[in-house]
Amino acid sequence: MDRVRDLVSAGGVSVVLAQDRDRFAREPAYHYLLRREFEEHGTKIRALNDRGDDSPEGELTDGILDQLAKFERAKIAERTWRGKLRKAREGMVIPTHTADYGFKFNDARTGYELDEDHMTIVRRIFRLVGVEGKAMHYVKKRFDHERIRPPKGGQYWSKQFIRSRILDDVYRPHAYDELKQLVSPEVAARLDPNKCYGVWWFNVRRITARQVAEAGSGERRYRRRTTTVIKPKEEWIAVPVPDAGIPREWVDAARAAIAHNHVPSLAGHRFWELSGGVFYCGECGRRMSTMTVNAARGHLYYRCPTRQIDGKGACSLSKHFRADEVEPLIWGFVSNLLLSPERLQKGLETMLEYETHGLHGDPEREAKVWLEQLADAECKRSSFQDMAAEGLITFDELRTKLATLQETCETARRELATLEDRCNRLKDLEHDAATLLESYAGMVPEALGTLDAEERNRVYKMLRLKVSAYHGGTLEVNGTFGGDLCVSNIETWSTPYSSTTS
Repeated sequence: MDRVRDLVSAGGVSVVLAQDRDRFAREPAYHYLLRREFEEHGTKIRALNDRGDDSPEGELTDGILDQLAKFERAKIAERTWRGKLRKAREGMVIPTHTADYGFKFNDARTGYELDEDHMTIVRRIFRLVGVEGKAMHYVKKRFDHERIRPPKGGQYWSKQFIRSRILDDVYRPHAYDELKQLVSPEVAARLDPNKCYGVWWFNVRRITARQVAEAGSGERRYRRRTTTVIKPKEEWIAVPVPDAGIPREWVDAARAAIAHNHVPSLAGHRFWELSGGVFYCGECGRRMSTMTVNAARGHLYYRCPTRQIDGKGACSLSKHFRADEVEPLIWGFVSNLLLSPERLQKGLETMLEYETHGLHGDPEREAKVWLEQLADAECKRSSFQDMAAEGLITFDELRTKLATLQETCETARRELATLEDRCNRLKDLEHDAATLLESYAGMVPEALGTLDAEERNRVYKMLRLKVSAYHGGTLEVNGTFGGDLCVSNIETWSTPYSSTTS
């Protein structure tokens, strides 16, 4: 759609054709905005299933089709979620891509079975922490030393994963009398009163996802933002699963042992200049993670979090990049850029033009459309409630109509928030550009050399700097100065944790 909009804005496009109207958008307001945007360039939107023309009657007919497409999407989502809730209340596990560690799905994928190979490791975790009083760091190091394969691949165990296993009720045994208070009588009737069960919880979190456009070199990119909210405990649904075979005393003792633990710092008590979305793996696109081997000796590294170790892993870039080599190299390149204000200003102007072009139209007009959608939905809500009170529609019909209106309101609020984010981002870019030119550009080399790591990271963020690492140690840098530039070719090093030799 971005490419279509760019082609239309460039001129020379008379019509944009799709097989069905819902291929343009399933939200009528989106369709309206696209149509208005294309009309400004003399372009029409047409679909093979159009039932009208440009007359008022034709627009009404096509508007009904758009509403039906939106209603269909809402009903599919509603039925899917309602079906999952029903299955969970009937005592079924809702399958995801993987089962909890130590379990596996049954053949019907409606429940758990024990995976003894992995459950043995889980029992060791509870015994080491709850019975022997070992710290989670000790458990991690011991498993790493024994070369026990971590969950989900990788080379090293995670203390966060160990902690999440200890706190998960799926491993804590629950007696029949305790469990029947959490499930329906029908589910409880299928349980053995003489056995214990674990509890797998469903409907714990409300996850809202939205797609956000962000500026980048070349074409536009989209990033998925998710917001997670823990629901009230009363809305959680308990699903019985087989007992993990871990004594309850071990579980309670392990939880008590970690109850007052603080989340450890991942930075090795230093600020990493290239953190926070500056340094990326050029092979897989993931942000580089940090690793401290021996901070006192300066053994600090950046590495790809999904690198291959002994042929295992998602990314082929297995090299470690020393922080004391990469950070001065990148700062030297940026310092030279700051000493050339004319080049920097040209790059900043290009960035601002690109971001402004990415707005695709007048934000105020788009915001007005969404505000009108909100006001119209509120009026319809009041009318439907009055009709239900007078008996003109049933309460089931009222719930369906209110659910559709609620989705319209949420879409409008989400789009208004997106518009606000985009406008705020443009203001931030303008502010950062002014700050760079006023505070940093043209500084003497000695002054630039005195900036600390946090200040350098701030400069990188203002420049929208992105450093990508590739095979052979090649680093590629791009940002507001325009274009991609290979600044160096870093040699490889052998480290205690790297499979690469120098």
